[in-house]
Amino acid sequence: MADSPAFAWVCDQLQRATPLSDLEVRGTVRLALKQAGLEARNVSGAEMAVLLDKVMPVELQQRAVGNATQVCEDLASRIRQEHFSEAPDPKSVEAVFRRLGGTAS
Repeated sequence: MADSPAFAWVCDQLQRATPLSDLEVRGTVRLALKQAGLEARNVSGAEMAVLLDKVMPVELQQRAVGNATQVCEDLASRIRQEHFSEAPDPKSVEAVFRRLGGTAS
């Protein structure tokens, strides 16, 4: 099961901007995603931006990242400019209704 491009991007950027290791960053982001009811395999860039605004600053502060709020604000602003090639999850509620709506006459 592969992680979404948005998840990989955030993890890469956080590893560069914080003293956390790759394993620590990935674990921290996965915990934040779990709190928000999201999954690493299909999280979108827009969802990651909200996560960076709302959840990640606290998670990073708990891990002694001194500039957590600023790092998250910067990344949230930058991820909104990224364009990930994200295919919608075919099992999502939105995708099911889209298919139903497209097949109905």
